[in-house]
Amino acid sequence: MTWEAVHLGVKQRLTAKITELERPHYFVDEMVKGAFKGFKHTHRFEPRDQGTLMTDMFDYESPLGSLGKLADRLFLEEYMRAFLVKRNGYIKQVAERGGFPREAQ
Repeated sequence: MTWEAVHLGVKQRLTAKITELERPHYFVDEMVKGAFKGFKHTHRFEPRDQGTLMTDMFDYESPLGSLGKLADRLFLEEYMRAFLVKRNGYIKQVAERGGFPREAQ
C-alpha cells in the first residue's frame, strides 16, 4: 500500500507491506519505502463486551543516525504518538458510523 501524507510540513510518500496477518486478531505492516530507516506497525484486536479494543504498537527507526535520534528525543516520538492517537480516533468514528461515506471509497 502506498500513500502520501504531509508530516512536519513535508510531503512524504510511504509504502508499507502487510507482513503478518492472523484474522481477526492482528496484522503487522512494515515500511518498504519511505522516510524512516524502518518501521513495524502491529495492530491487535480484542473482543470486548461493548465492541473491540484495538491496540497499536509502532516501532520505528529514524534516518540520519545520531541526528535522527536527537529528533526522536526532541519532538518526533511525541509527534508520532499524537498522530496515531488522532488517526485512531478517526478510525473509531468511522467504524462506529458503519464505514466510510460512499464517495470516500
